[in-house]
Amino acid sequence: MTNPDTRTRMPFEQMLEDTLSAVTDSFSASGDIAAAFSRYVNEFFIPYLVSTTYFQDVELNRARHADFRETTEAYQKLFNFNLALWMRAMTGAGDSLSRYVSTEARRTFDAMAELAAGDSADLARLMRRKAELAEIMARRYPEAIDAIAPEYGLFAAGTKVEKVDETGRFILYQVLPTEAGVEVRQDGKPLLILPPYVLGANILSFLPKEQRSYVHSFANQGVPTYIRILKDIAESEALQTMTGEDDTVDTQRFCEAIHRRHVRGITLNGYCQGGFSALSNLLTGRLDDLVDAFITCVAPMDGTRSKGLSGFLGDLPQRFNDLAYGTKTLENGNVVADGKLMGWVYKLKSIETESPVPAFLRDLLMFARQEEGKIAIGKTAAALNYWLNYERNDLPLEITKMSFASYNTPITENGILPVTLFGQKLDIHRIGERNIPWLICYGESDDLVEPAVALAPLDFVDAEVTAFPKGHVAMATSWSHPGSACALHTRFGEKQYRGPVRFHLDLDDSLIG
Repeated sequence: MTNPDTRTRMPFEQMLEDTLSAVTDSFSASGDIAAAFSRYVNEFFIPYLVSTTYFQDVELNRARHADFRETTEAYQKLFNFNLALWMRAMTGAGDSLSRYVSTEARRTFDAMAELAAGDSADLARLMRRKAELAEIMARRYPEAIDAIAPEYGLFAAGTKVEKVDETGRFILYQVLPTEAGVEVRQDGKPLLILPPYVLGANILSFLPKEQRSYVHSFANQGVPTYIRILKDIAESEALQTMTGEDDTVDTQRFCEAIHRRHVRGITLNGYCQGGFSALSNLLTGRLDDLVDAFITCVAPMDGTRSKGLSGFLGDLPQRFNDLAYGTKTLENGNVVADGKLMGWVYKLKSIETESPVPAFLRDLLMFARQEEGKIAIGKTAAALNYWLNYERNDLPLEITKMSFASYNTPITENGILPVTLFGQKLDIHRIGERNIPWLICYGESDDLVEPAVALAPLDFVDAEVTAFPKGHVAMATSWSHPGSACALHTRFGEKQYRGPVRFHLDLDDSLIG
């Protein structure tokens, strides 16, 4: 900043022009900020309005039979729960606003000091920058999110998949390499990936053209790579009414189809909720002659060990810790879990960072920290938001009940899961008894499936562990790039962890012949 005692004052006409420009930019920024912020408000509160509808329907039905005193006590506890949530939201909003103000304060102070010294150029430049940031948030960022669609997901432009089999609930695809010169090794060890129900399969094929795709990190090594994809639940009644047993039967059928093609033992790989489903499938014994290796990635094996979501559910009054408050009835009478509402529950769990104010300011700061005049909207940010905006599907109620049980009932001291299939108990020790090599991957900063939740099976069975930096989807978005520090086909870190692709390739080498 120039010393005001030695500098030449700016001509009045220029100061007037700069001031008028700053005022105009200020008005423009205010309108764009309001429009952009309203989008974050809608994303948070529309599911809230839906949840109140479900709540009213359930409570009106239960009120006829409930004890008045118990109902009064439950509502008082619910009021206290909501008040605590509100206070957490306010604290998070205050903290995020403080971070934003501290980031911007220096620029604003310098501009005002320059204005007092007779130079309005900094003020005009500051307001142009704020107007640009507001315009990005209101228009360019949403446009970039929608524009990323052709490059995102399993069926992105330039990707190749082959339909292999289907049931009334799933379709089995083989994922083919995207890298030039790579061919599938037909005699190689095959891999079957079970994606998460809630997060969807496309997050595992994030940006294939950018080499950020979990499934293609296997396929581009020549691995015969298969993935099980949910059908559209709105169109498939078989999916709407699917049970855990149906999940297992379809997995068995797909494994048989893959085995016929390659005549090799299959590595079963479950990501997030798909990992819990895959474990449940394995423990029934129906995959014994088909699967000989196991990989789970950020999989919620014992949700009761979660400080976040399980703690959130534990604070909720018991009367309201019920899936009935998150289900809807379709026109055909089938009841399913509302996928968007399930996603909203995760926002409530982390309301300090996911309510409208901190979420909006987090994205605004992402651009504000960039160099003036060179602000860019990265494809990764656009694709992540495309996933968050559009990848929320309704879920089969019985499958949701399995996840609900895993977050409310712990694995027993004897290693028995809190669910049954085909009328039998599911004992984790069976993995060890079958000598199935198991790699458990987790995210060190994962606040959706915390490390303790993913690593719960270690109390009952020996398994190899790989810790990845960052959070829940980092393996699909950051580390799936072959040039990254924790590339999935490599060993990395001081402990020389094996990525899931490396683990599979090493098994392939050891089992050939």
